[in-house]
Amino acid sequence: MVLRQELLVGFFLLSFCLPGSCNLVFEVQHKFKGREKTLNELRSHDVRRHGRLLSIVDLELGGNGQPAETGLFFARIGLGTPPNDYYVQVDTGSDVLWVNCMGCSNCPEKSDIDVELRLFDPKGSSTAKFITCDQSSCSTMYGGSTIQDCKPDMLCRYTIIYGDGSATTGDFVKDYIHLQQVVGNHQTTVTNGSIEFGCATKQSGELGTASEALDGIIGFGQANSSIISQLAASGKVKKIFAHCLDSISGGGIFAIGDVVEPTVKTTPVIPHQVHYNVVLNGVKVGETTLDLPVGLFETEYRREAIIDSGTTLAYLPGHIYHPLMQKILGAQPGLKLHTVDHQFTCFKYDENVDDGFPLVTLLFVESLTLIVYPHEYLFQIRDDMWCIGWQNSGTQSRDGREVTLLGDLVLQNKLIYYNLENQTLGWIEYNCTSGIKLREEKSGKVYTVGAHRLSSPASIIEIGRLLPLLLAFTLFFIQ
Repeated sequence: MVLRQELLVGFFLLSFCLPGSCNLVFEVQHKFKGREKTLNELRSHDVRRHGRLLSIVDLELGGNGQPAETGLFFARIGLGTPPNDYYVQVDTGSDVLWVNCMGCSNCPEKSDIDVELRLFDPKGSSTAKFITCDQSSCSTMYGGSTIQDCKPDMLCRYTIIYGDGSATTGDFVKDYIHLQQVVGNHQTTVTNGSIEFGCATKQSGELGTASEALDGIIGFGQANSSIISQLAASGKVKKIFAHCLDSISGGGIFAIGDVVEPTVKTTPVIPHQVHYNVVLNGVKVGETTLDLPVGLFETEYRREAIIDSGTTLAYLPGHIYHPLMQKILGAQPGLKLHTVDHQFTCFKYDENVDDGFPLVTLLFVESLTLIVYPHEYLFQIRDDMWCIGWQNSGTQSRDGREVTLLGDLVLQNKLIYYNLENQTLGWIEYNCTSGIKLREEKSGKVYTVGAHRLSSPASIIEIGRLLPLLLAFTLFFIQ
């Protein structure tokens, strides 16, 4: 499988909160919460998602992590003056924010995920301004290079082509985004800032279909064009955020700011990567450590795992996947296995899966472990029918290294903590309905941020809150 992306990313100029002092929260909901999903849709979602992993992004995460119910998470943001609400995919794998705009060709008009779609109308916002190709910010979007054939008053165009062939094209616009600043325990106030984002005028492929339609995508990665990077560059926040996905109640927590409670153990993020990569040292099934092959030059060999909240399942290279499955299924040798939708291994089982199947423990650098329980890596499609969420990826990075992609299957019910200031990433098992405590950088005050479940009918302006969850996007290539 080849995952490829070509894009021209936007540059966010956010100007709100006191320098270094702002903690923000986002209300989010899982995209398929409350909807039945076929197993093919789950896998297809991930295939499209892997093609959409863009430049480095970090954003807040939430929703229901059960594979039989979930897909992408989405958040509500306010744009323009006066502000209107828009529902956007939140992703830790890209950097650009874009929304469908008035006059768009092939933009979806309705959605099957129970949200009301809205086209952004630059003429309807008193503060919207199109960016021209001779402006410095447009050059920044192109990585600082000179825009070829630029003429005065020519708009700054963008095109993003995703790995599944879907594409979005439009013009960059500058306007206000409305977000939530934490001002006390479980208290936020609406704040706004000027940003530059894509105003889509044409969609193609899956981006134009109604089954998974939203108003756009918001990226939250490590690149300079992401929200977290722009806020940090302007001294508004530190490049630190966390999310917690609640697989039981849905929704969860996503907050930008330094988490002081609970304490989270971390592992280094591999430098110079476009996504959130960490070193995977080993895998245990029950008490048995899998005997995995070692590279030809052991000192240079490493297994990389990508942490991605925008992916539903978990994907392992074949030489990890096959022995893992053998050990898991070996715990119940009498099972009659069925292949569902040509790819999922399923079976009937009417007892407690946590008693009948082994834990899977992923081992990382700095002695960090990630425990995945049977009720997390197994999911029900009927009362007595279970399927295995581990998938065989067969994926390698561009330099030939194996790639493990860890999605919501293993991230659910854990607080995931990203500290880009120190280039570390970590997690801890956590009740996502509980609050977390964050320290405000400037004043040193500590505030509690709680869980949220996004309700589509309520306006972000009315409720005084915004997106809760879903994270950052990363400019991301896998071949």
